[in-house]
Amino acid sequence: MIYIDFLTRWGHVLFGITWIGLLYYFNFVQGEYFKEATADAKSDAVKKLAPRALWWFRWGAMGTFLTGLYLYAKLGGSANAYIAVGALAGTIMFLNVWLIIWPAQKIVCGIVDGDASVAAPKAALASRTNTLLSATMLMGMLGSKHGIPGGNALTAIAGNGLSLGVIFALLIILLLGINGVVGKMGPMASVKGVIHSSIALAVILFGIINFL
Repeated sequence: MIYIDFLTRWGHVLFGITWIGLLYYFNFVQGEYFKEATADAKSDAVKKLAPRALWWFRWGAMGTFLTGLYLYAKLGGSANAYIAVGALAGTIMFLNVWLIIWPAQKIVCGIVDGDASVAAPKAALASRTNTLLSATMLMGMLGSKHGIPGGNALTAIAGNGLSLGVIFALLIILLLGINGVVGKMGPMASVKGVIHSSIALAVILFGIINFL
């Protein structure tokens, strides 16, 4: 069993690197390139490059989620607040990939029929939201080994164990997830804006979790 646990943790990190690496590629590199590319170059990339990258992207997300689900279940009652925060952010990001980004990008890439002018903004907002939440998800992954006082994530439903700060942090993440479906870009519209917002969110949530 110890070997399975180790391999699952290893896979969780490996899948996560693949997923988030491609998330950053789409948001920081490909999207900016498309703004400057010629029509022919962009069309070729959308048809030939993007689908390949999206394959690794969505299955990296799937692998990260499934291995994370296994590890979360193994923790049982020892799951702490960092894990709760990271798990919620990661789950929202995973759902965004499979329920919003990939279906919309299939339309944008011409894989299925649909209105690309409608699908593209939906994919962009969900992708920016995932980028916003990525630093917080990583904080949850790394901070889980250190924990905080009273951070038992599994007793949250019963109203015990989680501090007020942790509950607020989870609520903020949930609201940002909702915004990623029906809201607006706001400061996430630019690369600098979403990077600064992602780091600021992680810092703010760290403070709320530990000091509120």
